[in-house]
Amino acid sequence: MREAVFKAIFQMDFTSNDPEEMIDEYIEDWFDEKLIEDARRYAKGIKENLKKIDEVISSKLENWKFDRLSSVDRNILRLGTYELLYEKDVPIEVTLDEMIEMAKKYGTENSGKFVNGVLDRISKEYAPVEKKDL
Repeated sequence: MREAVFKAIFQMDFTSNDPEEMIDEYIEDWFDEKLIEDARRYAKGIKENLKKIDEVISSKLENWKFDRLSSVDRNILRLGTYELLYEKDVPIEVTLDEMIEMAKKYGTENSGKFVNGVLDRISKEYAPVEKKDL
């Protein structure tokens, strides 16, 4: 589900396509309605909160500028930040693990470590307190 959302929001950097509409390209053969609903909710939430998400990411970049991030790293960070801030039932560790694995799969040799460092800093300052007990 997360990979479908990543692919949909990744396209925002290159096209004017709406990520909510792009989700349908990546879920056409899914049969699990809950996963489809989750993917659409994530895409909509990221689109609606993009400015805040990008500000949070920017605030936790060390020696790096947001606009210099690769599109892969930027959109994995967007997805991870959205999940940390807005998906109340997903434990922080799950988000970090999933985003690190996605970064290793789609990013560069250093993407996993980079994504881990940024999302860890975000989780410590911005994640809701109740998520820390999941």
